Amino acid sequence: MGEWTPELVRWMRERALEAGFDAAGVAAVSATESDEGQVDAERFSEWVDAGRAGEMEYLKRRDEQGTLLRSGVRVAMPWARSVIVCAMNYNGGGPRSVDAAPVGAGWIARYAWSGRRGEDGTLGPSDYHDELLGRLRRVEEALRGRFECETRCYVDTGPIVERAVAAKAGIGWIGKNACVLNQELGSWLLLAVVVTSVPVAAGAALDVAADRCGSCTRCIEACPTDALIAPRQMDASRCIAYLTIEKKGVIEEELRGLMGRQVFGCDICQEVCPWNRRAPVAVHAGMEMRAELVNPALEWLAEMDSAAFKRWFKGSPLERTRKKRVHRNVAIAMGNSGDARYLPQLEAWAAGEDEVLAESARWAMGQIRGDCGE
Repeated sequence: MGEWTPELVRWMRERALEAGFDAAGVAAVSATESDEGQVDAERFSEWVDAGRAGEMEYLKRRDEQGTLLRSGVRVAMPWARSVIVCAMNYNGGGPRSVDAAPVGAGWIARYAWSGRRGEDGTLGPSDYHDELLGRLRRVEEALRGRFECETRCYVDTGPIVERAVAAKAGIGWIGKNACVLNQELGSWLLLAVVVTSVPVAAGAALDVAADRCGSCTRCIEACPTDALIAPRQMDASRCIAYLTIEKKGVIEEELRGLMGRQVFGCDICQEVCPWNRRAPVAVHAGMEMRAELVNPALEWLAEMDSAAFKRWFKGSPLERTRKKRVHRNVAIAMGNSGDARYLPQLEAWAAGEDEVLAESARWAMGQIRGDCGE
């Protein structure tokens, strides 16, 4: 079996670009008992123990010895010696959520605008997990064609902290908004990894990106819910992306008014980042922008029944969040708008069987009636 040298990394990067990625690199996997491995494990454990993972139970999974699986790559995969990290730019252009928007518009995170063009030329829903995994398999196949080795492919699904290995692989540095930032591409990056048993050659100097955030704190200052509690430290339980996508049940009342018009995800901390001013617009097959999802009307989303929701979002990231959770978020956005024209819809939800949606609708009605002086 071979090992990673700078020449082999360049060869792998060429294969990744051919597969449709915009950047790629290789990170060595630290031994669990090494100083670096211990620091990484302690940092992740402290984050979980502080409750900052919220209800994301998959981040809290442990092995039989009680060790957090994501505290180190070798915890779940003792054979791992390196990680190939591939990144795709998903900046399809379009407006920002912090820009002026049509009255009554909600916001869906940029990465979920993606669509794949059918034979008839129309754009249907697509999911970056599937789009990246197909490309990642090509990189894996190329590596296995060159070496006999063990591999595992993951796109947000494996026991690994992707941004940490991405930084070690030279994809970019971890910005103060806790996202991976690349000097040429910005932070609109989707990450995919191949864990491998190929070791890094002794003394091989792999690329590491310099931290270029400097004294800028715009992302921290712009976060509506104060989820960025310090540079590169996020309390995910307060993040609007977590609240609108991962959080089940009732959202804490103290956070609802801070969510604005976000109904799926949040892009604010990336939109205000100066590095994203120069981020290139990229169009990849399967990741084209669906214009209907940019500044979508809250009324349009609210009126969707199960069939309509399936037609618009089956096979997209919104499918996993499901209609009832999206409608909960829409109700909160309606309340934050202060617009009385939403009252009939909210009253209908308030009288419905879904108690979470009903409670959110009652809160929104109170917000509107208070704003309207009723």
